[in-house]
Amino acid sequence: MHGIFITIEGPEGAGKTTIIQKVAKELEKRRIDVILTREPGGIPISEQIRGIILNPENLTMDARTEALLYAAARRQHLVEKVIPCLQNGAVVLCDRFIDSSLAYQGYARELGMDEILSINQFAIQELMPNKTIYFDIEPEIGLERIEANKGREINRLDLEKLDFHRMVRRGYKQLLQKFPDRIKEIDASQPMEQVFLHTMEIVDKLLEENK
Repeated sequence: MHGIFITIEGPEGAGKTTIIQKVAKELEKRRIDVILTREPGGIPISEQIRGIILNPENLTMDARTEALLYAAARRQHLVEKVIPCLQNGAVVLCDRFIDSSLAYQGYARELGMDEILSINQFAIQELMPNKTIYFDIEPEIGLERIEANKGREINRLDLEKLDFHRMVRRGYKQLLQKFPDRIKEIDASQPMEQVFLHTMEIVDKLLEENK
């Protein structure tokens, strides 16, 4: 594959979606072939699965069911959208990927990171991102941002208790230690323009390395 696969990660309210949209616009300005997508979702089948996973009414969903649904949505998204775009040489920017499953289901749901990695390796067939940018923010600040942003969808994970979101952040911190070359951290509590500039520094370096 000749394209570049970049994923954006972070706890709820970290500002990923806003920044990734700005990055896509910047790359488009430079006439770079860029595809902006998200997980779970990005294509009709995966968006339907997203609706099930994040529906606030589905509070009885078992943690393993949740993990398997994410992996299923991920598989279809890869096959139908991500892999073809990478084969065509595009830069694929994806809002969340495998690290979300490891932090949320593996660590915060206490299913085990190795177990979640195993089912996701089956789903992705070793296709890992070239680079992952992790937006770090304290859960209290992230949840305050969600509360203030009335236009944002409130999903089932937003309704989890604060302790759950703290666990998610700890899970991400473990992933930073485990994959230091792939995952780069940015302080998402900074002003949005600063976060965007830091993100572009990482993206530009990656583009330069892959010329």
